[in-house]
Amino acid sequence: MTDHRTRRRRTMVERDAELAIVDEALDQLTGPGPDAGGALLAFSGPAGLGKTTLLAELRRRAHARSCTVLAARGGEQEQSQPFHVARQLIQPQLAGTSEQELRAALGSWYSIVGPALGLCAPEQGAPPDPQGLRDGLDWVLTHLVVKRAPVALVLDDAHWADPESLSWLAAFAPRAEHLPLLLVVAYRPDELPAHAEAFRTLPGRAGQRPLPLAPLTPAAVAALVRDAIGEHADDAFCHEAWTVTAGNPFEAVELTAKVRGRGLRPVQENAPQLADLAAAQRGSGLVARLERLGPSTVRFAWACAVLGTAIPQDIAARVAALGTEEAVGATTRLRDARILSAAGSTTDHERETGLEFVHPLIATAIYRAIPDALRVALHGKAAAAVVDAGLGSSAAARHLLETHPENDPWVVRTLREAAGENLRAGAPDAARRQLARALREPPDFDERAAVLYELGCASLLTEPANTVNHLRAALAEPFDDPALRQGIVIRLAQVLAHSDRLAEASESLAREIAQTPDVRARLRLQSEQFMWDAFNAAETDSPARSRRLTRLADRLTGRDLTERYVIALRAWDACLRGEPVDVVLHHADRVLERPFSWAYEDRGFEVPVLAAMVHMYADRPGRAEELFEAGTAEFERQGWRGAHLSFAYSLRAYIRYRRGRLAEAEELARSGLRLAERVGRRTPVHWYAIAILLTTLLARGRTDEAWELAQEHEFGAPFPAAVVFPDSQTVYAELLLARGEARAAAAELEAVDRRLTPRGIQNPAWCPWQLHLARAVAADDPQRARALAADAVRRARAFGAPSAIGQALRVAAEVAAPQDRTELLREAVTLLSASPAGYELARALNALGYGLRDADLLRAAVVTARECGADALAEEATETLLGLGGALPSGSPRADWVTEEEIRAADLAVRSEKEPGPKSPDWALSAACRKLGTDRSGLRAALESFARSST
Repeated sequence: MTDHRTRRRRTMVERDAELAIVDEALDQLTGPGPDAGGALLAFSGPAGLGKTTLLAELRRRAHARSCTVLAARGGEQEQSQPFHVARQLIQPQLAGTSEQELRAALGSWYSIVGPALGLCAPEQGAPPDPQGLRDGLDWVLTHLVVKRAPVALVLDDAHWADPESLSWLAAFAPRAEHLPLLLVVAYRPDELPAHAEAFRTLPGRAGQRPLPLAPLTPAAVAALVRDAIGEHADDAFCHEAWTVTAGNPFEAVELTAKVRGRGLRPVQENAPQLADLAAAQRGSGLVARLERLGPSTVRFAWACAVLGTAIPQDIAARVAALGTEEAVGATTRLRDARILSAAGSTTDHERETGLEFVHPLIATAIYRAIPDALRVALHGKAAAAVVDAGLGSSAAARHLLETHPENDPWVVRTLREAAGENLRAGAPDAARRQLARALREPPDFDERAAVLYELGCASLLTEPANTVNHLRAALAEPFDDPALRQGIVIRLAQVLAHSDRLAEASESLAREIAQTPDVRARLRLQSEQFMWDAFNAAETDSPARSRRLTRLADRLTGRDLTERYVIALRAWDACLRGEPVDVVLHHADRVLERPFSWAYEDRGFEVPVLAAMVHMYADRPGRAEELFEAGTAEFERQGWRGAHLSFAYSLRAYIRYRRGRLAEAEELARSGLRLAERVGRRTPVHWYAIAILLTTLLARGRTDEAWELAQEHEFGAPFPAAVVFPDSQTVYAELLLARGEARAAAAELEAVDRRLTPRGIQNPAWCPWQLHLARAVAADDPQRARALAADAVRRARAFGAPSAIGQALRVAAEVAAPQDRTELLREAVTLLSASPAGYELARALNALGYGLRDADLLRAAVVTARECGADALAEEATETLLGLGGALPSGSPRADWVTEEEIRAADLAVRSEKEPGPKSPDWALSAACRKLGTDRSGLRAALESFARSST
């Protein structure tokens, strides 16, 4: 213990400035008042400059101030082991906790972060995406910090931390200053990976970062020498000690220990010997010193170097082929030689925590000195040893990555097991590395296709191009497993579709369908092909596909999931083509008679989303929201917080927009966009998020802001090959029209016509391109504008949703001859007042009130626009109302609070056969439709749902 204290004190020479910064940060962390809070400290410097010793002193001072200390250290040999650092930080804090207590503490995050942290085995099912896992780790760490504040998190050798942990901590680091957390990292600047650049650049309370450690001055090295050897050490000897160590604290301390151990007099005539002594502690000199300890000790040191950090002595003994007594003796000799740390006898605590090298420089030098062939063999022995010790395939995998292929089935099996664990734990990159190595072993002839398939699954999110290659290679293998073949084809189609190669996705499925004899397997493949064709904006034979889908779906009963998927696609196709709304809802109801999960492991979420969206277009947005809330909850439980959750937020925003709840729509759309930015720009999820946010901003009257957003996100041509709703090109044209660029808008909308019409997409509820085009050409060609609007009205009536008909009538009135406008607007108001479309109702009321100079209608327009959050429309209606001398309505009712009067009106409408008259809208019933999210025909189901939710 005395030696340990002395060594710590000696090596803290010339670190007063750094320790002052540490004390300042700890004062801020633990002090009272508004200035208290966390910080980020980063210490950088080459190997041996005292980073580890400085962090040890920081931990000591943090403990002295009653801080909770979370500590971890990166390891050169453990970099390929995912979440190695995260586990070091968090596992000790949860040690001894029962599964029940863990589940209670982690809540919904248990099954997401538990496997990554080694707290539980991965569950079967689809794994969390990397972003969802990082969000879970954020939650766990934040929860620990708040519960056990103040907290000091200390990461040493960050440059060797595993990529999963390091990228997470780098992203989390900015939060430190907003929590009772001091986050401290130390690293070698030349070895810090690119994904941890945040540690180089983040400023904070403690000043400029990183804080570089400087070599010791000659005076400081002289102080170390005299402190260890005696004050009689002469100046020339001390200066030579500084020269041969270049002021490196580790080397200086080790040199003084050797001088003392050899009894070398610290005088000028002995100074030339210091160079040889210094050389003996690094590189070839260290190796020569190790070899003098004997062959068994050398083998044991090599085994320890291969195993890395926290080295179990019994496993090292097995790898070195030593007995227990030999291992104990080797350990003692290596400690006496200052190669292994903690000199003294082996205790139970040391057996539990494992052996460590005195310094990583020593571990690296010994590891690199192992002959290549022997080093490979030792990794192979280490892999077998850790598996036999019960540490699992993941612990073995990092060793197998260092071995040469030998056509060993055990290696392939172990790597596949490890990859499966890592993939389910949310570490796909680690799984990819392991499966790529398994492929090189190579696997047995009949196993190769399965390994290629697993490799494709592991690289799906990060390397889609390579995934396609792996899956195509798997299909080229000769194997006889129909289920595996189907899984490969479906996964291949999925990655092609998500890479905006929808035609190729359909073609790959078509080829497999043609050679699949089993009826049920063929139906599954057909359902996938129908889905990706539905999303292909450039599909060449959409009407024929619709006819095939209709014939197939209409004879299915929905007996299994595949049949329900086909029926859901039939409902979506009917919606796009503008078939009567009753037909659309009939098929949707067939799908949703039983629970319809959004998170089936072997299926995408696209079809459940489509089944929900048809309700929105059919004037049942309340039902659509119910389905989206359930689906979003599933995504969050699965840890899918990237593209999946972005889609969910964005499309929920679109539903709110269609209901006229624009402020809520904007908030959700911005949340969806933030998540989409993590996935990447110009990806499908990004197109959705931007299109919906732009549509919402235009409805709120913020055209300039919408244009700036579009420019910032490069929203424009070329538009995606995948179908996006709302249609991206149509939204862009609407933006141009709002800016007064009618001709440019018309050109875009005519292109939309050429793209959608051949596909048979006619429903203006889904894409109102005709209505926007009518407005764009009205000034130059009023007859064409009226014809376009009239055709849109006809299509909307054929579909039958009141909101679609009302919107079409409103635009038809806008481009109609003056004498025809009032009748069109009256019908629009009547229909929209019994629909869930609050924003469209406000627009129709404003137009009709303006045309008739009717203060009551304008007052209703103001109230409805305010309720919607349509700020510009509310101002326009207000100005017109005041111009007529009308009184402004006071207050603004809550858009989501259903009153008893409105419930009574809805209940009466359900029990009454009377349809609303053209001149007397029931405003209580109108409010009920908007707040319940349905048109008049859906009130019964909406009231039942409202009653269930109320109880």
